[in-house]
Amino acid sequence: MEIKPYAESCDQNRDAIFNVLQPLLTHSSAVLEIGSGTGQHAVYFSEKSPHIVWHTSDQAENIEGIKLWVSEIETERLRQPVELDVTQAIWPDISFDTVFTANTCHIMDQRSVEIMLKRVGELLPKEGQLIIYGPFNYNRQYTSSSNEQFDQWLKSRDPESCIKNFEDLNELAEKTGMRLINDYEMPANNRILHWRKLK
Repeated sequence: MEIKPYAESCDQNRDAIFNVLQPLLTHSSAVLEIGSGTGQHAVYFSEKSPHIVWHTSDQAENIEGIKLWVSEIETERLRQPVELDVTQAIWPDISFDTVFTANTCHIMDQRSVEIMLKRVGELLPKEGQLIIYGPFNYNRQYTSSSNEQFDQWLKSRDPESCIKNFEDLNELAEKTGMRLINDYEMPANNRILHWRKLK
């Protein structure tokens, strides 16, 4: 019997994240979650958003774990995961008006983040939304000593991983026609960044 993957942090941060997400998703009908990880967030958020079709995705090594979570939920609104590496030339053929991703940017290298934002900007419809949760630097400075320590740990595992700079992300998003709507302070020195596609 396969054991579902589990991340304690997902249970710890899900309510704080959803408190911000809920009003932002009022007029959304379909969400693409990039980097669904264990699948815990997708299950929790989709159960609390009955008007939304929630599409899960991740790289190949995480797909089976997500399936174990999704398969326990008896609803067609929570879709089985599709394999997605943001750098791949062709993304899955999915219709969505919102993209959500949590704790992915600091795992990716800078090039992957740039490609992701460019593709999201191309694929979102007008008035579509991009919502990113995670730690960010501002003016190339850490916002806390714990984030600095976390960044050092990331780089020790993979020199290409690091906490990304807010200003760089916002510039990339603006180049694809998105505008920053809000920057929410979250627990544990994290943020939620919310952009909307203008055209």
